[in-house]
Amino acid sequence: MDTLNYLIDGFGVALAPHNLMFALMGAFLGTLIGALPGLGPANGVAILIPLAFTLGLRPETALIMLTAVYAGAMYGGRISSILLNIPGDEPAMMTCLDGYPMARQGRAAEALAISAVASFIGSLIATVGLILLAPLLARFALTFGAAEYFALFVLAFATLGGITGKNPVKTILAAALGLMIATVGIDLSTGVQRFTFGTLELYEGVDFIIAIVGLFAVSELLVFIEEKAGAGREMIRVNKLSLKWKDIREILPTSFRGGVIGFISGVLPGAGASLGSFISYTLEKKILGSKNRFGEGDSRGVAAPEAGNNGASSGALVPMLTLGVPGSGTTAVLLAMLISFNITPGPLMFTQNADVVWGVIAALLIGNFLLLVLNIPLVGVFVKLLSVPPMYLLPMVTMVAFVGIYSISHSPVDLYFMVAFGVAGYFLRKLEIPLVPVILGMLLGPEMEKNLRHAMQISDGDWMVLWSSPLSITLWAIAIAGLVLPVIVGPILRRRMKAGAQPD
Repeated sequence: MDTLNYLIDGFGVALAPHNLMFALMGAFLGTLIGALPGLGPANGVAILIPLAFTLGLRPETALIMLTAVYAGAMYGGRISSILLNIPGDEPAMMTCLDGYPMARQGRAAEALAISAVASFIGSLIATVGLILLAPLLARFALTFGAAEYFALFVLAFATLGGITGKNPVKTILAAALGLMIATVGIDLSTGVQRFTFGTLELYEGVDFIIAIVGLFAVSELLVFIEEKAGAGREMIRVNKLSLKWKDIREILPTSFRGGVIGFISGVLPGAGASLGSFISYTLEKKILGSKNRFGEGDSRGVAAPEAGNNGASSGALVPMLTLGVPGSGTTAVLLAMLISFNITPGPLMFTQNADVVWGVIAALLIGNFLLLVLNIPLVGVFVKLLSVPPMYLLPMVTMVAFVGIYSISHSPVDLYFMVAFGVAGYFLRKLEIPLVPVILGMLLGPEMEKNLRHAMQISDGDWMVLWSSPLSITLWAIAIAGLVLPVIVGPILRRRMKAGAQPD
């Protein structure tokens, strides 16, 4: 009953005219960003964070807008997958398998509409799951002590391989780099300067908003300049939509199954939307057996991965809101935005900032309907955007980032730091070192250090306190499994995904 009351209060926040306006704007911008190959939801949210500060938005309004951007980008990723056979981001890869063949058969509008409906169903199922599961997990997390929280942070880093899908050694190096950056500044416990080199601007540490925009937005521009991808791509023509009720009825069971699988994948730290999309597609292929035409333009082959990846995107909010541990790269960026508003995600957030949490959850429900309404009639607008050369789009996006960062502090030094992080991000990407672990190390490092010190003070320096309770031992065991399993299972999974990407 308390959950229902909180949700009603959340609708009161989400339905405020200004919040509704920013949710609509976020959904539209997110779909545009998702449609552009290579940008993806993490980049989209990172680029628009400065806009939240520039406009002076309240925490709940900013989070509602950026969550709508996140959901919209997950929707938008299907547009380039279906029309260009180029995934907007990694989770949309499986949509190419049947979406592009449908478009080649003159059914592009049908494929886009089916993917929008499946995305809506998957996201709706996951949002309901978020409503039911998040309060229970938050109450459970209140039993955590300093040692358990430290073990939880270790678990977050151990499962990063699942989020990034990269080389585990490079992932660990990136996380270590982020933890090193997190130690810059004056130690609040001892007052000792750490790695400031006498620079006044570093006394308060490195602002992770500057780091995020530099690593994602500026490095994206540098990579583009190197590749010189100047011209837009020729697209398949979108026919007039002629979707019938029997077409929707055919994909309903597939979408419901994909939504459930995606939600479970999103809740599991490190699993993410890519896994949800892959499992939804392959499982549906097995369930349908000889009745499917997967790889040849089967509408259910579009619905399954779309429901899976959108279910996972909402599911990834569960560990972020309840435990302060992001379930995906994009939720790591959202976590940074919350911390910048002096809001600490975790179980206490559900009591101390209930308006923010439940406002966002209610906005997710509303946003799903907004996205469904936007995506079907405005497909033509999003399609035309793909024909605009990136040489015009990316500089404009980067200019928004520069103006946004400067508007936060009015300090030219912050712009220098942002450019420095952009150059560093460019070289990290060339070395195929993932950027998300760097950000996560910066975000979780201070809290991880604080809990470690607290545990040491309580135990009078006895390290055994870190694994003295059944809960902490369980978390350590899961962390070790999360670190070891990707090394063993990862290559097998990647081989199967590549095999699944080939039409039968």
